[in-house]
Amino acid sequence: MYSYEDRLRAVQLYIKLGKRIGLTIRQLGYPTKNALKAWYREYEQRHDLPAGYTRPGKFSQAQKAQAVEHYFAHGQCIAATIKSLGYPCRTLLSTWLYEVQPQRTRVVGRAQTLAPEVKQSAVVALCTRPASAQAVADEVGVSRGSLYKWKSQLLGHDAPASMRRKQGTPASLDRSELEQQIETLQQDIRRLQLEKDVLKKANELVKKELGINQQPLTNREKTLLVDALRSTYTVTELLREVDLPRSSYFYHRARLGVADKYADVRQAMANIFESNYGCYGYRRLHASLTNQCVRVSEKVVRRLMKQECLVAATSKRRRYGSYMGEISPAPDNLLNRDFSAGAPNEKWLTDITEFQIPAGKVYLSPMIDCFDGMVVSWSIGTRPNAELVNTMLDSAIEKVAVSVERPVVHSDRGGHYRWPGWLTRIADAKLIRSMSRKGCSPDNAACEGFFGRLKIEMFFARDWLATSIEEFVAALDAYIRWYNEARIKRSLGFRSPAEHRRRMGLVA
Repeated sequence: MYSYEDRLRAVQLYIKLGKRIGLTIRQLGYPTKNALKAWYREYEQRHDLPAGYTRPGKFSQAQKAQAVEHYFAHGQCIAATIKSLGYPCRTLLSTWLYEVQPQRTRVVGRAQTLAPEVKQSAVVALCTRPASAQAVADEVGVSRGSLYKWKSQLLGHDAPASMRRKQGTPASLDRSELEQQIETLQQDIRRLQLEKDVLKKANELVKKELGINQQPLTNREKTLLVDALRSTYTVTELLREVDLPRSSYFYHRARLGVADKYADVRQAMANIFESNYGCYGYRRLHASLTNQCVRVSEKVVRRLMKQECLVAATSKRRRYGSYMGEISPAPDNLLNRDFSAGAPNEKWLTDITEFQIPAGKVYLSPMIDCFDGMVVSWSIGTRPNAELVNTMLDSAIEKVAVSVERPVVHSDRGGHYRWPGWLTRIADAKLIRSMSRKGCSPDNAACEGFFGRLKIEMFFARDWLATSIEEFVAALDAYIRWYNEARIKRSLGFRSPAEHRRRMGLVA
């Protein structure tokens, strides 16, 4: 509603602009065209506008008095008064009656106050009516539209509005059939609502999607569902819906109240898993728990890992690719994919791998001992040049007694292992060279496997977006030291390479 000043300003501007409605509305931002015309006509008649603005009533005082008088004179029925006079609506007539008798309870809508049984009887009468639907509505005291609305709520939109019986069929038979149909439909609605609530609650409690099949749920999960919905539905309905025996329900319900006997084991497993780069599967977790004097079976470890969502990092399937170049003659493949060794420093493997992080590229050149997988030496740099591999080789040579031990150094056919600096160092240390076949990376599979484990456990599992080159090099160096000293291997009796050598008396 606009104030007196707003309406007067609009009329004066309208006159000033030569009675141009569009221009006036664009400048003021209000009102509508019809409102501006009405204000102008009133201004022309009175040479002013009224201070207050009220909407003229639709009915006169005589019509209002007639409606109220008819209501009290004809049984005080609102529906009958409206039908007889043709006006007003139920809400407006109730307002007029409230003005005459303030102590009277104000009726806003009878449809909301009627009991469900009354509505059901009205729908039955509508569907089996011998006369018009308006006659049924007048008898109930509601509008014709309310009857059809109730019919849609109880029977659905597809149900016919009239089910008149055939000649010779008793009316009581049609009524009983209709009541039975309503009861069946209500049962179907309740059943469908139950299914929806079970699926929705399964999504909330056991993190299953709404389209799941009920069979994969365990009895414990089904028990949680029943307990969550038993305030809305009966236990019998819920047990039938989730297909859970009554005895199993009460058994798991009692078990839920018992303290978890594996609480300490869960915490120990989580600590071991997190402190070892999240790469331990159930076998190595079981071995680590045994070393801590925690006695549980492998099946229990697997079940607890599944419940605690401890998923070890695994490799992604990649397309096979190999190096296709050949720049000079190469020595024979002496290992021929035999990566087993009876003692340390018999067979060494080497290669270069790349790590690409947002801060740049980092390269690693390790020397792997086939005896137990220990990283004998390694060098890390930002460029895959001769200095990277030569530094790694010098460090490895310092750790062996050349007069006694002459390891076979196996590599691929890369140019790093054919440069004069590499060849000179190999010859001076009296080491034996061995190279993979042309374009055949499986010939160096043990070293490639180390790179795969390294990237799965340390590189792919973390986000390096805010990591600098120096920080990444330190993290990579720390992983390799952990790999040698702490990471247990199943092939070594669930011991680390360093511990394995100590147990065998190879190192002090």
